[in-house]
Amino acid sequence: MALPSTIYRVNIQLSDVDQGVYQSLQATVARHPSETEERLVTRLLAYALFYEPDLNFTKGISALDEPDLWVKGADGRVLLWVEVGLPEPDRIIKASRHSVRVALVAGGKTSSNWEQQHMPKLQGIQNLTVLCFNQSFIRSLVSKLDRSISWEVTISDGSLYIDVGNETFDTVLQLRVGKR
Repeated sequence: MALPSTIYRVNIQLSDVDQGVYQSLQATVARHPSETEERLVTRLLAYALFYEPDLNFTKGISALDEPDLWVKGADGRVLLWVEVGLPEPDRIIKASRHSVRVALVAGGKTSSNWEQQHMPKLQGIQNLTVLCFNQSFIRSLVSKLDRSISWEVTISDGSLYIDVGNETFDTVLQLRVGKR
């Protein structure tokens, strides 16, 4: 028998000073049994960082032909493709050909090796943004993970601040390619 997905209720108070976005976001997110908590946290960060009104979670890890998040136009065209993790560069290159804009929030245990090996292949893509996070920052958020997630997220001057309960976690956004 297959293990069921774990459901999380998410409330994010977003204050993105850099982009001029101030929203109260609510979502229900499923974590596939094969998805790590670190990856779930990174998906939620991607949701906040690239938020726009029509941004939606997809089937994610269980749908090979979809990103983790996207914005689709009325005609079905992908306007924003948001990938999380350490995908093969060919996947990102293909997405950049078929989407108006592509964002990768890179993260994982082997991210430094992935960056050395694959970033040169992605450098010239004009519609691509690549952000990275320090893994200790991700692990700190995972330590506070609950099935009911309530974050206050502030993005200002290229830094990210997240209030969880009575604790604040912060990091500098590591922009590797493009602009947010």
